[in-house]
Amino acid sequence: MPALATGAGHEPGLYELLAALPSQLQPHVSRPEDNAFLQDMFGERSLHSLVKIHERLQHYEESKPIPVLDSAASLARELSEELEGKSANGEIKELLTLLEKTHVKSLLSVHDTVAQKSYDPELPPLPEDIDDDEDSVKIIRLVKNKEPLGATIRRDEHTGAILVARIMRGGAADRSGLIHVGDELKEVNGIPVDDKKPEEIIRILAQSQGAITFKVVPGVKEEGPTKEPKVFVKAFFDYDPKEDKAIPCKEAGLAFKKGSILQIMSQDDATWWQAKHEGDANPRAGLIPSKQFQERRFALRRPIATLPFQRTSSRRSSGFRRSFRLSRRDKKTNKSMYECKKSEMYDMADVPTYEEVTPYRRQSGAKHRLVVLVGPTGVGMNELKRKLLISDPQHFSVTIPHTSRAKRNQENDGVEYHFISKHLFETDIHNNKFIEYGEYKGNYYGTSLDSIRSVLSKNKVCLLDVQPHTIKHLRTAEFKPFVVFVKPPTLERLRETRKNAKIISGKDDKGTAKPFMEEDFQEMLSTAQTMETQYGHLFEKVIVNDDLSAAFSELRLALKKVETDTHWVPVSWTHS
Repeated sequence: MPALATGAGHEPGLYELLAALPSQLQPHVSRPEDNAFLQDMFGERSLHSLVKIHERLQHYEESKPIPVLDSAASLARELSEELEGKSANGEIKELLTLLEKTHVKSLLSVHDTVAQKSYDPELPPLPEDIDDDEDSVKIIRLVKNKEPLGATIRRDEHTGAILVARIMRGGAADRSGLIHVGDELKEVNGIPVDDKKPEEIIRILAQSQGAITFKVVPGVKEEGPTKEPKVFVKAFFDYDPKEDKAIPCKEAGLAFKKGSILQIMSQDDATWWQAKHEGDANPRAGLIPSKQFQERRFALRRPIATLPFQRTSSRRSSGFRRSFRLSRRDKKTNKSMYECKKSEMYDMADVPTYEEVTPYRRQSGAKHRLVVLVGPTGVGMNELKRKLLISDPQHFSVTIPHTSRAKRNQENDGVEYHFISKHLFETDIHNNKFIEYGEYKGNYYGTSLDSIRSVLSKNKVCLLDVQPHTIKHLRTAEFKPFVVFVKPPTLERLRETRKNAKIISGKDDKGTAKPFMEEDFQEMLSTAQTMETQYGHLFEKVIVNDDLSAAFSELRLALKKVETDTHWVPVSWTHS
């Protein structure tokens, strides 16, 4: 056989020889089937892996450092005793002083401890009682600290075998690469597990520290790790695995809060996803309920309660405010008359669980994000909006509403209102051109989508306050709304801070401003709580209007960050 060509002075490794062997043997093989056999045999991945391991071990044997001696401390003592009887010149004195120093003695002692210890890997001995008819087994030894193993198990309903159900991404088992889904567990630290419940085995593993030895029968198929694209979701609910009776392993669960950003590591299981908190340095994933599973659970226990947003209500509802600017002469029309083009029941059909998100930062020159304010009547949204407009009228603006009523004296089209005919208004309603509209005394009033676009096209920030059930229809790639919930403080603070304030009353047609009553405070708090319960997952910022100046400063800072910082937004807003 001709010799392999190698560079001068270069000895080919076993792996290189193995890779070149098929081509070297080809001229000496006459039958095609023999050639195919050799190609398959020498091209087998497991053989290549074994050869690589062999070369690594060989390299370790050749390059591992060997200490010159392992008794440096005793040698130093002997040297000190020998030098004591010598003439005391300066160099000997200095050496003796050095050898007597505590930190030098400690250093030599540590050196000896390390030198006397063997760091060669120790493999567990193969069991001697393996039956010739028994399936091929793997003996796996993992070193475990307080970290969970990162694997869950289940009992096969048909065979009764204990199988590895899932491997948590980034956990100890995953990082080892030795345990795979579908492997059958036979023993843990020499203890047979055939007659044990999965809960008992989990308890054994949880209590084990240091080296743990597993005896497993490999599964039928061992797939390599798949490279999945990074997927991030925003959670719309709180989750505590300790309180979840359905989770297969509470210790493997991942707790999170509403608004948490989670990186989904695996969606292989239709019921339980694997995830970790975005930015968490710990590579280990935890179990969370899948979107489909959580939607089913929420749908079964969803409350029927809805906000009191009826259009024809005879009583004033503080949950329903005027959601667009009215001229002063029309403030008396401020009854519960406006409604969203869709019923709030439409929104309740969507069960909030997770939403896929991606980082977004507004580019210079791009249109501003729509700023949506939500909150109950009397909480101070109009005051906050007015302060923003006064603070920078060139930067902030509001929409101009549409109406079908006749234009009055001193009114200008496109200033107080856009005045259009009733027929055109109804046509626009039919064509879904309004985000909110309502009717009062035979006249329509409404906020159009085009009025929002008009403000944004002038490179201004559009401030819009709406009913919460309209947010869904504004959450598009075009508007990218930043939703701020203005929340009332406690009842005591409301009594204290609003004692001299007034609220527009809609109990009569005069619409006069009247002092806050106790029932106004109670209704404000009740409506705020209902809004937060039903639509809180859509709020990106919550501001408690305890003190107007402080609330304004907090709102102004938040809006500044919207323009300059990176935020997590629905992935559809950037991949439309």
